[in-house]
Amino acid sequence: MTLRLILIRHAKSSWSDPFSDDHARVLNQRGQASANAIGKWMAEQGYVPDVVLCSDAARTQETADLILSQLTPAPQLKLAGRLYHAAPATMLDLLHKQTAPCIAVIGHNPAIGMLANALVQSPPDHHRFSDYPTCASTVIDFDVSEWAKVQNRTGRCKAFVVPRDLIGTEAQDIE
Repeated sequence: MTLRLILIRHAKSSWSDPFSDDHARVLNQRGQASANAIGKWMAEQGYVPDVVLCSDAARTQETADLILSQLTPAPQLKLAGRLYHAAPATMLDLLHKQTAPCIAVIGHNPAIGMLANALVQSPPDHHRFSDYPTCASTVIDFDVSEWAKVQNRTGRCKAFVVPRDLIGTEAQDIE
């Protein structure tokens, strides 16, 4: 049996009010375009998770809503306060408790990128994998029968994409 994990960093958020509560920050237009592009890419590639574990921050929830609106059937969304700026070990702990064969996690850097780097046997040949920009998404397959057996360096990277790969720089100037 193969389990599939999709790790997604939230899309670009707005810094229009530098004094606003970090947890409440929403996406800017570029982030919205990026999340829509990632959702479309996931649908086209058949990367449709059964369950999406998502930080309860506004920007991760908005990213999830935009991505999930592109997917059929719609995955089950589970908000998890523990994912807000969680350490990679916390993310892995939450993952170990899952039972669905395909899980997506929408979270924050640096932990989401650190987890992606830790789980894959070898990184993809993409210059942005190590810094994991906003809305970067990695699809990782594991040849195990249950999530509790997933450990570092056991996953095969099936795909890695950043929004710029999909939409170029057309959304770059949107703010």
